[in-house]
Amino acid sequence: MIRKTLLATIATAAFATAAVAGSAKKDIVDTAVSAGTFETLVAAVTAADLVDTLKGDGPFTVFAPTDEAFAALPEGTVEELLLPENKDQLVAILTYHVVPGKVMSTDLSDDMEATTVQGDAITIDLDNGVMVEQANVVSADIETTNGVIHVIDQVILPDTSS
Repeated sequence: MIRKTLLATIATAAFATAAVAGSAKKDIVDTAVSAGTFETLVAAVTAADLVDTLKGDGPFTVFAPTDEAFAALPEGTVEELLLPENKDQLVAILTYHVVPGKVMSTDLSDDMEATTVQGDAITIDLDNGVMVEQANVVSADIETTNGVIHVIDQVILPDTSS
């Protein structure tokens, strides 16, 4: 059942075919730029000075929120995070979406945890499709020259209560 759900999620993904075509010849950043649905993510990565890192050797696994995912945040949140004085918070949020290594969908198991570059763990849930924390994976296994992108429908946030 889990494999069937996972395959259905991958098969019905709404990721543009043109963005995937040839993505293995591009790094994570260039793949995101060419997709056209990650403009906010790319702007945030740029503001956080993480472009060179995500263009580096890797490998990295990026859980990439779409522009719609960022738009769903409370009004003014993105603009506030992009301010230079909030760079540390922006870096923490963005690196919470990145796991070192290349984790493909076939590597996932229900309730597994993965430590992010930010340092906290994220939980993968396979009970109702594929979820990373509260976000649904809407497209998986987009291979790049330095890792893999899994598209998610929400921005996931690290616990800041500690």
